Amino acid sequence: MNRAYLDKLFTVVLAGVLAGLALAAAALPAALVFGLGVKNLMPYTALPEALKSPQPAQRSNLYANDGRTLITSFYVEDRVDVPVGEVAPVMRDAIVAAEDVRFYEHHGVDVRGVARAFTANRREGTRQGASTLTMQYVRNALAGDPRLTEEQRAAATEITVGRKIREMRYALTLERQVGKDEILGRYLNIAYFGAGAYGIAAASKRYFSTTPDRLTLAQAALLAGLVRSPADDPINGDADAARQRRAYVLDRMVETGRASAADAEAAKATELALKPNTTPNDCAAVPADHNDWGFFCDWFTQWWNAQPAFGENVDERQRTLRRGGWKIVSSLDPDVQAKASEQVREIYPETIARAAPTAVVQPGTGRVLAMAVNRTYGTAANPAGQQNYPNTVNQLVAGGGGITGYQAGSTFKLFALLAALEAGLPLDTEFDAPRVYVTQYPVGAGPASCGGRWCPENANTYWMDGDRDMWDAFGRSVNTYFAWLTERVGADRVVEMAQRLGIVFRAPADARMAREGAGSWGPFTLGVSATTPLDLAGAYAAVAAEGTWCRPTPVASITDAAGRKVAAGDTDCRQVLDTEVARAAADASRCPVGDQSMYRRCDGGTAEELAPGLRRPVAGKTGSSERNATETVVAFTPQLSVATIAANPDDPRDAVGGGVQKRQIAAVGRILAWSLRDEPVRDFVPPGQAVAFQRTSPRTGN
Repeated sequence: MNRAYLDKLFTVVLAGVLAGLALAAAALPAALVFGLGVKNLMPYTALPEALKSPQPAQRSNLYANDGRTLITSFYVEDRVDVPVGEVAPVMRDAIVAAEDVRFYEHHGVDVRGVARAFTANRREGTRQGASTLTMQYVRNALAGDPRLTEEQRAAATEITVGRKIREMRYALTLERQVGKDEILGRYLNIAYFGAGAYGIAAASKRYFSTTPDRLTLAQAALLAGLVRSPADDPINGDADAARQRRAYVLDRMVETGRASAADAEAAKATELALKPNTTPNDCAAVPADHNDWGFFCDWFTQWWNAQPAFGENVDERQRTLRRGGWKIVSSLDPDVQAKASEQVREIYPETIARAAPTAVVQPGTGRVLAMAVNRTYGTAANPAGQQNYPNTVNQLVAGGGGITGYQAGSTFKLFALLAALEAGLPLDTEFDAPRVYVTQYPVGAGPASCGGRWCPENANTYWMDGDRDMWDAFGRSVNTYFAWLTERVGADRVVEMAQRLGIVFRAPADARMAREGAGSWGPFTLGVSATTPLDLAGAYAAVAAEGTWCRPTPVASITDAAGRKVAAGDTDCRQVLDTEVARAAADASRCPVGDQSMYRRCDGGTAEELAPGLRRPVAGKTGSSERNATETVVAFTPQLSVATIAANPDDPRDAVGGGVQKRQIAAVGRILAWSLRDEPVRDFVPPGQAVAFQRTSPRTGN
């Protein structure tokens, strides 16, 4: 009988012993050898994907836009892979000494260990193992591969002879195809070290707040000892047992020549010196001093859950997020976020039920730099009847999850303006705006109904009535002018324009009206549909970007665990407006905020105090819903778009009143000024004379 055959025989004998089949041990060799045959004891010819290209669960990290500031992490297992070269040599030596002293001598299965364990188990009635480090890695890799089914993963750890044989055969095959150092590195990345730390990187951080390349001898020995007994972790378990395991590892390192006796004794005498460090998990774990990041983080998860690239459904996408080891560099700018949060609390403090959700969006990319609201992100109890005050995890800024949004009033006049310009009407289109204008649109009973027809009126007869063009009608927010303009171009075109620029109808009644009755929805022009600050900032950002609308995104880039950039993190931008139409709309939008159009046609605005304080070209619009139930301010430059809406999310009957708009204007101006303080002053490109003064055929090309 040759040596190779004896090796296989001993291997099979140990498999039976380790399976707990002590009573049948004597009969096992013959039964297996003759029942399975030598062929079934040979190495496999190929490896499964779990071993060929392992994908152990790794935590995903969400960073701010600098790529360094951690917002939070997402994981089911706290693990981040590191190359074996970035692990301190002393840690590599410690794990080999603790788990497999002959690791660099065997070929995946240690025949000596098998024989020793077989003899000891038969003589002493104990259960001495002989799993090599390679075999342990095979077991862990198969048990943790997310590509396998639950049944397949369970089979990797079942106590059976068949499992042990498969494990050995895979180990032999693996060592034929993969180098020893690579196997060691994979093992260190997949092993569980207790206290919720999977892999050497997470363990180094969890116990000592350090990185694997900086581990000392004492630290490495402690961690190596925990692999065999993770329940003894000194943070949550038994510190004395952990010290004993550390001493055992140090002794083994001395025996195998991997540490000197003096160094080992010094390490044994060293205090554990733990510096526990927990890794945040999910949005509720954002840093306590940055609680306001929670709303952005929550919206990021909404965004991720909607991306088909990460799975067929929400459950799959969440598993991908929590196991995939993604590095997600978000669009969140901590500096802009801090200023936005500060200014939102100047509009409303946290001590009142009214809210001022605010969004800051970058034109041309759609990246969301800040999402702020005067609320605490969390699930702590609220007073009776208050779902969103003072604590909430609901998406007050971006909508969704039951939040349909708020009426934004006259800010929706932008969509009528754009529809008219696109239809070929120029900016100097004049209309003698009356105090009340009776339209063709049917409405029910109410203050804006004249014999069943929608008949809006101007809020200030002296200041708004009379001969107006698009510049001063937009600047002074003349209701009757825009009701007339909507009739000229068609309400359905106004609704379609809003949808084209990213306005989402989350309220069922609004969605139904847009789908079935857009042609008769004249009041839409005055902002009776619910929207959100994020949608609104994104729509105005498209005008700032000369007609390029970008889907609002919370990410700047996404890379997978191997460092490859994935397309799902790219911006989603498209040209939705003729460039000249967008430039003309921007020109008219300078009038409401106290700036001057390129053709010097602005004559009064509803937020004239904004531009002088900013001292750079700016455009925007204000809006008030009926009875001042909500108040809205949007402002933009070529580099930034900001929208804020004052409302009571829990009680629409609680009218916020017109007085809050002054504070909103001031807050938006300060956010813009702070965010752009180091940016060059950029002006809007003036529209051509044709779009300003000549009626043409529809301007739909670019």
